[in-house]
Amino acid sequence: MLEGVTIENPLLTGLSEEKRPEPFSLVIFGAHGDLTKRKLLPSLYALYIQNLLPENFAILGSSRTAMTDEEFRRAMKDSVVKYGEDIDFDEESWTRFARCLYYRAGNANELAYYEQLKKTLEQMAGDHGTKNSNIFYLSTPPSLYRPIIENLSKSGLSFKVRPSAEGPAWPRVVVEKPFGHDLQSARELDDLIHESLNEHQVYRIDHYLGKETVQNIMCFRFANSIFEPLWNRDYIDHIQMTNAETIGVESRGPYYEEAGALRDMIQNHLMQLLALVAMEPPNSLASEDTRDERTKVLKAIRPFESDTIDDYAVRGQYGEGFVLGNRAIRYRDEDRVSPASNTETFAALKIMIDNWRWSGVPFYMRTGKRLEKRVTEIAVQFKAPPYELFSGMSKTGLRDFIAAESPNVLVMRIQPNEGISLKFATKQPGPTNQLRWLTMDFNYGTAFGSRTPPAYERLILDSLTGDPSLFARSDFVATSWNLLQPVLDHWARTSPDGHKDRSSGVRHLAFPNYESGSWGPQASEELIGTTGHAWRVL
Repeated sequence: MLEGVTIENPLLTGLSEEKRPEPFSLVIFGAHGDLTKRKLLPSLYALYIQNLLPENFAILGSSRTAMTDEEFRRAMKDSVVKYGEDIDFDEESWTRFARCLYYRAGNANELAYYEQLKKTLEQMAGDHGTKNSNIFYLSTPPSLYRPIIENLSKSGLSFKVRPSAEGPAWPRVVVEKPFGHDLQSARELDDLIHESLNEHQVYRIDHYLGKETVQNIMCFRFANSIFEPLWNRDYIDHIQMTNAETIGVESRGPYYEEAGALRDMIQNHLMQLLALVAMEPPNSLASEDTRDERTKVLKAIRPFESDTIDDYAVRGQYGEGFVLGNRAIRYRDEDRVSPASNTETFAALKIMIDNWRWSGVPFYMRTGKRLEKRVTEIAVQFKAPPYELFSGMSKTGLRDFIAAESPNVLVMRIQPNEGISLKFATKQPGPTNQLRWLTMDFNYGTAFGSRTPPAYERLILDSLTGDPSLFARSDFVATSWNLLQPVLDHWARTSPDGHKDRSSGVRHLAFPNYESGSWGPQASEELIGTTGHAWRVL
């Protein structure tokens, strides 16, 4: 028998039912990995001490490493203390929580192991009252997705359940990105999943959708009448999306050699952000209504044509340099990276959305490693006023003033310092007529005076309550891959042997083509410069 019985949480009084899960058993495949230690267990414990887990639950860790239940509990306690920096750790509450933690070692490729898991889950259901409501979290390398999904089905642990008005279905499967390596592999993975599960039982995690600022995009747009009338081609000049990291590939050389910046960041995270910024108002906040509108945006993006891809897509790879005052080696010298690698560590795209709202408005996105600073933001740049009414208020006229200083811009900061800012022009106090830019700034940390939940906390809770709103649906994933596959194919068959400056004809060097600590390759500046724009100074 498993030790432990139903755990009573004395803090449950007064808890809203809106986000309270039913009793459940959660199996984490890859429980000895970094994601479980850094994100999953700290998030689950945080949910517990916030009274957001039911009284009846159990968590079963699974990996190949041999451990007893007690050893697993001690390891997870160390992880929560180390990585749950903003969690008020309490020994008494941890003791109660840890009684619901179990561990079984085994080979995820072997069907016999799943028979053991099945018996363990049945025992947990009896001891903890979880009603055989099972959810399986695939926190493993993508190479294990297929055997886990196949063996869950063969063992009877996963099976198709029709949608019901009574509530979300069990069992459920949570899948971490990447959802495939390209269009073909994504389709194959999707077909495999749907052999044993219906779409409403599948939760594809994109942790960007769990960030507070990202969740707030829809609220900001559709709950404020002062912005939504301006959110179109008539008032918006262009939109910039930046995801910049100061770190290199660190210990992930083999993974990054296979992925690259386009697969790692743009195909999933940035495409989700673009969809939220550009989507039409949904009929309701029901999960399928919102996911319908996000997918429609991707389907309206102008396809990349093979003969013009270089006019819409730029890649780069970092060389030596200094980042935050520290010397950085080039990508090709990183651990377990090919010295002749052509993998991109930087990617920038110009995207056009061919629909009524966004016709003619360019969307620029860039992502890269070893850049000058760490920042993820969406910058909505509005058009200049149509008439220079205040031309006498600056030495060069209003249009030149706007061009020199930057136009009205609304910035949604995803990380760090999550918040929203709006830049606008005012008259500077004094006897002379001079314009000056000011910024209204909203910051989550100071505005609410409370803890901002990490993304995984929200997403795990949603998967437990059966709310798929913030998860990627299969058609969104397929549409994103279908859109970017021509770019991947073009980059695979052409060497980054340098390019000519569009204006001067000067040929730039091949990879590496940007210094660590810079803002990426010169070709990125030229890409956005084709429409007379420039990347924001961050």
